[in-house]
Amino acid sequence: MHKKSDVDVVVIGGGAAGMIAAGRAAERGRRVLLLEKNPSLGKKLLITGGGRCNVTNNKPEVRTMLARYKKSDKFLFSAFTQFGVAKTLDFFHTRGMATHEEAEGRVFPASNKSQSVYDVLVKYMEEGNVKIQTKAKVAGIAFDKSSEEIVITLADKSEIRTQSCIVASGGISRPETGSTGDGFSWLQKLGHTVVPNDMALVPIALKDAWIKKCAGVALSAVKLTTFQKGKKQKVYLGKMLFTHVGISGPMVLNMSRDIGVLLEYEEDVMIMLDIFPSLDIGSLREKLQTILISDSNKKIKNVLSLIIQPALVLPLLALAGIDGETPSHSMRSLERKALTSLLKEVPLHILGLLGKDKAIISSGGVALDQINFKTMQSRVIPELYIVGDILNIDRPSGGYSLQLCWTTGFIAGNSCG
Repeated sequence: MHKKSDVDVVVIGGGAAGMIAAGRAAERGRRVLLLEKNPSLGKKLLITGGGRCNVTNNKPEVRTMLARYKKSDKFLFSAFTQFGVAKTLDFFHTRGMATHEEAEGRVFPASNKSQSVYDVLVKYMEEGNVKIQTKAKVAGIAFDKSSEEIVITLADKSEIRTQSCIVASGGISRPETGSTGDGFSWLQKLGHTVVPNDMALVPIALKDAWIKKCAGVALSAVKLTTFQKGKKQKVYLGKMLFTHVGISGPMVLNMSRDIGVLLEYEEDVMIMLDIFPSLDIGSLREKLQTILISDSNKKIKNVLSLIIQPALVLPLLALAGIDGETPSHSMRSLERKALTSLLKEVPLHILGLLGKDKAIISSGGVALDQINFKTMQSRVIPELYIVGDILNIDRPSGGYSLQLCWTTGFIAGNSCG
């Protein structure tokens, strides 16, 4: 058991938000104990972005950045004004971690390794002498009115009393990393409102068997259009990736929430893939005709590989009913028309959304009107701070989730105790 005199701040959760919160509180001279239920810290952080870690999105202008958080922007303005993108990048740069920017403003460590981000955070905590207790499963949190202390009960029945507590236990995405939604039940018992939690950014599973042959193929600039019972819904532009069971990638993750809503009302939902969104049907027909004429003696499958990913060629030719072994000069007019039409509208039949084990983040969480975003302190329980994925904030893929962790975690660490 830790007595009040032993610790000023307890941080629950050793992920991105928890580590930066603990480091900042310790930097201010607070005695900090970080509790992590896994055997080690940063399990989810280390797999973020395929192990590369999309640190943030380079939108230093606060209102521009907040527009990506939809209805949460009015709550987050104060927080991002205090510690936004520019200060986040400065935090890592001044601690020796260089970064580089990729498409759509995505910022990664120059090493392209999540380990670089992890190392900065661990060193930050070491400099402040943060005490770390792993394999520490929290069973509940209570507030002792008589002593005005936060009382944390562990699974082994031991208690930790502290002046301030920062809850950074995450949502329910990727439960194998420890994000199992424990914090929601603790906070509800304390009187907080928790908006029902669901998956926000998830890959999409397809019924089409041919996509298995295309697993690993990435398309950088395509258009996806959703249809429900044959009626056009929304259009999305960006990057996508074929997987063994369906499609993923930034654009797909960001549209998955909308797909989920459509599936709630009607199972007949499909996607049309336009591989050449910058060309109309006539221009694409001319482009196809040009390469067929220039390599008229080559097989169609080899010629088509000049304009689309080779792994897609045979599956798409099969969908168009064309024999890939046919010489280009023998391709009939009807076949050219069929192939052109298909390249503009590849049908993808949705089976459903993949579960929380594949989700990048989860939606839902603690109601935002119960948080003072100037400090991240709960309006329900004094000296209880709530940060990161446990908050009810929707955000797209592209560094926005981690930026939320850096912002809210740093502010809590800067305000507690």
